[in-house]
Amino acid sequence: MSRENPVNAGGSRLSAAYNRPIRIAVIDTDSGFVTVLARRAEAAGWHLNHSAGPVPPRDLVAMKLNALLIDPAVLGDEAWPYLERVASMLPDLGLVVCTGRSTVAQRVRGLRLGADDWMTKPCHPEEAIARLEAVSRRRHRGRHEHEASPLAAGELEIRPDRFQAFVGDEALDLTRREFELLYLLAEERGQVLERERIYQQVWGYAMAHGDRSVDVFIRKLRKKLEGLSPRWTYIHTHFGIGYRFEPEPAGIVEEELRPAEPETPTESEAQPELAPRTAHGSFTAK
Repeated sequence: MSRENPVNAGGSRLSAAYNRPIRIAVIDTDSGFVTVLARRAEAAGWHLNHSAGPVPPRDLVAMKLNALLIDPAVLGDEAWPYLERVASMLPDLGLVVCTGRSTVAQRVRGLRLGADDWMTKPCHPEEAIARLEAVSRRRHRGRHEHEASPLAAGELEIRPDRFQAFVGDEALDLTRREFELLYLLAEERGQVLERERIYQQVWGYAMAHGDRSVDVFIRKLRKKLEGLSPRWTYIHTHFGIGYRFEPEPAGIVEEELRPAEPETPTESEAQPELAPRTAHGSFTAK
């Protein structure tokens, strides 16, 4: 039995989705890393452009890239302005930072400027390929969402063309990832989606054991939904499995969850028992 190369496997699936080879650019001076990365990209059928210095954004546009891998250390003091300029001028470009040791503040700044992912060297070139594939896939899906029609659900209007959801004229003020999560759930309305599937489709790669990112983002999303649409419940939890999107008036949900009122006891049933029932305080009101 032949064993399929995992890089080839991932690349072929993504190439089929695009109907053209994946095009990436690398801005890095680490010749050993770039050489191995180029071999992996070639094996996957990708096109790779390499530069040891900054590439003008207009040239990146001309390359028709799917993703850019960049080491900011190569750019020195111009790193932050360059990242911001590329992210703003090429919103459809997947942007992955791959550099040496960095602080939390630096990583947060880079991600807020528009980077999709941040890797720390030394790293395996195959992981870099996988992350480039992941951001390319997410961007590709985002372009299709941009062309999709709005979705109406309860009081919500979900607008893929604006990566936003509205209640009347008010926006939920969603981040890109929050929108992708909401849109995925809404597209599969009524279906229970497992956490692993949600993570794979929104984050772009397999979920690590113990990762709670999906639950954290669901909480953020629910808070924003409740803030503008408190009369509706949209996202339902299936414990141990995942989540389901189904707009329901909040009153109905509360009624379903409220315990049934006990029947009025008969005179004989109302007599005290010999053994008191207060031995277990599980249901004692606090």
